[in-house]
Amino acid sequence: MSNIVAIVGRPNVGKSTLFNRLIGERQAIVDEQSGVTRDRTYGRSEWNGIEFNVIDSGGYIQGSEDAFEGEIRKQVEIAIDESTVILFVVDVSAGIMGPDEIVANLLRKSEKPIFLVVNKVDNNERIADATEFYGLGLGDYYCISGMNGAGTGELLDEVVKHLSSEKEEDRSDLPRFAIVGRPNVGKSSLTNALLGQERNIVTDIAGTTRDSIDSLYKGYGFEFTLVDTAGIRKKKSVHEDVEFYSVLRSIKAIESCDVCILMIDATQGFEHQDQTIFGLAQKNHKGIVILVNKWDLVEKDTMSTKKFTEHIQAKIAPFKDVPILFVSALTKQRIHKALEIAVQVYENRNRKIATRELNELMLPIIQMTPPPSFKHHYIKIKFATQLPTHFPAFAFFCNHPKYVREDYRRFLENKLREHYDFSGVPIEVYMRKK
Repeated sequence: MSNIVAIVGRPNVGKSTLFNRLIGERQAIVDEQSGVTRDRTYGRSEWNGIEFNVIDSGGYIQGSEDAFEGEIRKQVEIAIDESTVILFVVDVSAGIMGPDEIVANLLRKSEKPIFLVVNKVDNNERIADATEFYGLGLGDYYCISGMNGAGTGELLDEVVKHLSSEKEEDRSDLPRFAIVGRPNVGKSSLTNALLGQERNIVTDIAGTTRDSIDSLYKGYGFEFTLVDTAGIRKKKSVHEDVEFYSVLRSIKAIESCDVCILMIDATQGFEHQDQTIFGLAQKNHKGIVILVNKWDLVEKDTMSTKKFTEHIQAKIAPFKDVPILFVSALTKQRIHKALEIAVQVYENRNRKIATRELNELMLPIIQMTPPPSFKHHYIKIKFATQLPTHFPAFAFFCNHPKYVREDYRRFLENKLREHYDFSGVPIEVYMRKK
């Protein structure tokens, strides 16, 4: 199961502060001005051993009351449709306001678990004030302070009871390749070209495919499950917010796959949302192949491919060891090469290095270039081993793990990549106490 926790509510109630608290880093911009969160923000969190994705819905249109109400309604409807659990955040210092009632009316019709979260409760007087929110008709509420974290533990204890503890990885013996990307970049066209049949409807309207569709692919010596994750047809009630919807769909597809085939549109370049989806795949430790589709439509010279590749690598740095292929789903140019590379990335992700071999390679390298000392603490790495995870992860045992800098961990990762083919695969390097 894919666990998605959506944070909804009117502007300026502290959604982004709660989001930052849940993911444990300051990713969303927090400001007293209402409507600061224009783009949705996506993060990953874990509580009591259960992992989940968190979405800070944000982003409303300033203007008339109608536009304002319409935007909130749209966001909440998407959240209800796609999320596992919804956190409805209200502000104790402001009390119940009109937009809160709009959100509450929509949520009451939902069968999803709804948690009414009364934010900015940081003293006894405000605990008493919170009783007003029974008036929203959503039952009990949770008092928290997103700013200092009070009450968030109790809230999360209850939230994770509604989330799945299953790991997505164990679904099938066959590799799962998910075709992900923004609306209208050619995902369904690629699926049809590969399967040799009009399996999925393809039109020029962005977001035609409503649900992700699994297809068994057999051919050219390959066998795997192909997932067309377009999955972003605008619902009758969701008119413009295709981006939010597509990222939600991509999250689900990414979590359940082994390799993400990220399609981008050559005529538009590597855009912000492409970067978001790439980041989601990387955070979920999935194999990644980037396909630059519609390459047949671009005016080219001898340097075009090199320049485009460098442009993408600059955007995805520091993780640049990712295959980038220029294709056309329409003319079927290089699409079978794309499959070969996806299979290779799948094998790279499952690569296992024997402990003895790993130490024979890495210890002399570490001896030649030891980690920098920190405040008279000399760091000695004595031993390394690959961890039994679904993705390449390595533990280096040393005397002062907390003093090993990020750039040195990246140095170790680069050395591993130099000697072993981990192309397209995020690597984790952990420092452990010996």
